[in-house]
Amino acid sequence: MDVGLLSFILVALRKEWALTAQEAGLLSSVNLIGMAIGAAFGGYLADKFGRRPVFLLTLVCFGVFSFGSAFASGFGSMLILRFLMGLGLGAELPVASTLVNEFAPPDKKGRIVVLLESFWAAGWIIAAVLAYFVIPPLGWRTAVMIGAIPVLFAFWVRRAVPESPQFGNHRGHPIKLRELFTTYQSETIALWAVWFAIAFSYYGMFLWLPSVLVDKGFSMIQSFRYVLLMTLAQLPGYFAAAYVVEKWGRKRTLSVFLVLSGVMSVGFGLSNSISMLLLTGSLLSFFNLGAWGALYAYTPENYPAEIRAVGTGFAASFGRIGSVIAPFLVGAMVQTDIGYAWIFGMFALVILVGTGILLIFGKETLIR
Repeated sequence: MDVGLLSFILVALRKEWALTAQEAGLLSSVNLIGMAIGAAFGGYLADKFGRRPVFLLTLVCFGVFSFGSAFASGFGSMLILRFLMGLGLGAELPVASTLVNEFAPPDKKGRIVVLLESFWAAGWIIAAVLAYFVIPPLGWRTAVMIGAIPVLFAFWVRRAVPESPQFGNHRGHPIKLRELFTTYQSETIALWAVWFAIAFSYYGMFLWLPSVLVDKGFSMIQSFRYVLLMTLAQLPGYFAAAYVVEKWGRKRTLSVFLVLSGVMSVGFGLSNSISMLLLTGSLLSFFNLGAWGALYAYTPENYPAEIRAVGTGFAASFGRIGSVIAPFLVGAMVQTDIGYAWIFGMFALVILVGTGILLIFGKETLIR
């Protein structure tokens, strides 16, 4: 929800603070730089000190700085607050998926993790609703404050969520980072490539989606409405992936959803009419977010418990490099009058390269 809100807030901030396209891109990227650093540290700390305490700490860090960003006085303070918020969020995501992976029954593990990730789409939908109903009458600061309310969830986590039993089995064992690049070299190559490709494309496309529609001639209110409609397609995308990930396997599901995401990226970049934008944008949401769900299910299964969180965290961290580059790159390309057809074609190419590396080096992890 918070990351989704940023995409809508950027439209308002570009007007209120007279930001250039490059500055708007930098604001998106600095949030993602924090997420990249946080993912690596969060995974390492979760393998060293436990999933539960690190999950709790990162949730609080994320929520506090998210709320604080509602009081940013200008571009500089917003950059700092979004970076700190990104640290907490980046660390939280791989720890959460690892924790759920280790509690889930073996025959439903992939499906349950994909369903966990489907709540990312629920957050985007809530962000779109807040943007549409709250930002125009009450302003972006009110929307950000509402978006930070889930930090209160930390009190429930502290009472109700236990530590993973699998962490207890290897508590105190040294973390052998070199195994990511020796014993599990092929897995790491495949995962890092896919994480980079999907994060580069997702954050480059979706953080700019409202701005893209405004630049195509729609008003801010219209763009928020259309993005909300496109975002609704994310949930069935997750549900479809949750179903087929146990039927087709993780690698095949991920590959198919990635390729179709690339195809729809090209279609969206070439679209000009409302009907084609909504159709291709909705299908892009469907396949791209389905691929995200499959990737979160697939990643922890490539590593044993003693390096599972750090392997997942480092893969996510490498992917965040792509998510840092993309929003800033899109801003620079827009400012130099490069068309959206070329920009979205670039995203499709990166997705297809990542899929090719997955097919060559990736291994199927579904246990039948």
